[in-house]
Amino acid sequence: MTKTELNKFKEALESKQAELVQVLRNREGIAIEKSPDALDEVQNAAERELAIRNLDRESNLLRNVRAALHRIDEGSFGVCLHCEEDISIKRLHAVPWAAYCIQCQEIADRNQEEGSDSLDDLLVHAA
Repeated sequence: MTKTELNKFKEALESKQAELVQVLRNREGIAIEKSPDALDEVQNAAERELAIRNLDRESNLLRNVRAALHRIDEGSFGVCLHCEEDISIKRLHAVPWAAYCIQCQEIADRNQEEGSDSLDDLLVHAA
């Protein structure tokens, strides 16, 4: 990967990081509001649960973006964390924070749906 490409990925990741930090500052949706109406209570609880799930998803994404920026700094960006093969440029353009090549990611996703253990355990058993 060229230095120019690496700098473009770094800029994209830094932009995404700034965007996510702004989104995560907005925690108004998880405030607990009391209402005399039971139906409003149920609606508020459902909205609060959705807001919590969104915050959780965004914070996980921010963690992945920061990890990708760290990999750029240490020189390992674009290399699968499991099999150590290069992650395709096409995949990195689509998901610049990708830590795994498409094959390792598919195995991890498939086994996560089944409720299995860590990625390393899954990939060892898959091989």
